[in-house]
Amino acid sequence: MTDSYSPMMPARRPGGHPERKPEYRVLVHRKYADMWEHAGEYGVDLPALQKCWDHLAFDPAGIEGVVKTKFLRGKAGLPKERGFSRTLHYDLSSKARIDYQYCDDHRTSAAGDPHKVVYIWAVDFSSH
Repeated sequence: MTDSYSPMMPARRPGGHPERKPEYRVLVHRKYADMWEHAGEYGVDLPALQKCWDHLAFDPAGIEGVVKTKFLRGKAGLPKERGFSRTLHYDLSSKARIDYQYCDDHRTSAAGDPHKVVYIWAVDFSSH
């Protein structure tokens, strides 16, 4: 985000740290931070959550393998900030999904250093 207020918070990897350093910093909108933190209580198993976080932290574009993502259509799919991807929809399970965008060259200020980041914009635990 470019102003002093940022609604994004770190999204910790469920079950502990990954084996290697993440390429992308994974952030979740504060509105959904508690849902992400307690996703297991909504019926999503730990391996599925870890697979999702690993996908976001290492390969959010889905280049390295087959993942359960698709781009959203229409206005919902448009980038929310300059330099970000279109919105991707990731199915955690039949009852859970997230919407996210990623950026390979994000700066928190004009003079800031570039870094890779993933923004989880929505977490949904209702049925499709």
